[in-house]
Amino acid sequence: MKQIVEALLALVPLEALPRTGWVQRGIAQPECIAGHLVGTTLVALALAPRVEPPLNVDRVVALAAVHDAPEALLGDLPMSAKRLLGAEAKQAAEERAAREVLGPLSETALERFLEAQEGSTREAQLARLCDKLQLGLRLLAYRKAGQGNLDEFIEGLCNLDCSAFEPAVEFQRELLAALQ
Repeated sequence: MKQIVEALLALVPLEALPRTGWVQRGIAQPECIAGHLVGTTLVALALAPRVEPPLNVDRVVALAAVHDAPEALLGDLPMSAKRLLGAEAKQAAEERAAREVLGPLSETALERFLEAQEGSTREAQLARLCDKLQLGLRLLAYRKAGQGNLDEFIEGLCNLDCSAFEPAVEFQRELLAALQ
C-alpha cells in the first residue's frame, strides 16, 4: 500500500497546476489540470453511453481520467512548447512521465494512458474528443463569467472533427450555438 500512497501523492500537483493556455490569455483564476480531468471525465460519462455502436463506457471514462496525468511532472505544456519541441519529443516525455506517475499506481492506469496517447481504439478517440470538447465547455463558462477575449478558441472548436460520434457532433453544435 505504501507504493500506492506514493503514486497518488505524485499526482497531487494536478490539483494546483493551472491550465497554461488560460493563464497565457489572462484568465484570473484558471482551471487546474485536475479540474480539466474531472471535466473531461464528466463529458465522457455524458457522451459515451449515447454512442452507437456502443462503446465500453468505463474504458472511455478511465482514458479521460488519466490522459493528462503526466502533467503532474511536466506541467501543462502550451501549444508553443509542442511546436518548439516537436510532437515526438513531447509525446516521449509524456510517456516517460506516465510510466513514473501511473506505473506504480496500477498496470491498468498506465495501460489506459498509453491507449489514450496512441488513440487507435474508438474509446480512445472519443476520450480525445471529450478532452477538446471540455475546453469548449470551459470556454463557455469563462465567457458567461465575462472573462477575457477568448474567441481564438472558438475556431478550434469549429474545426474539431466529431463526425465519428454523433453525440459529440450534437454536443459541439450546442456549445457553438451557446458561444454565438
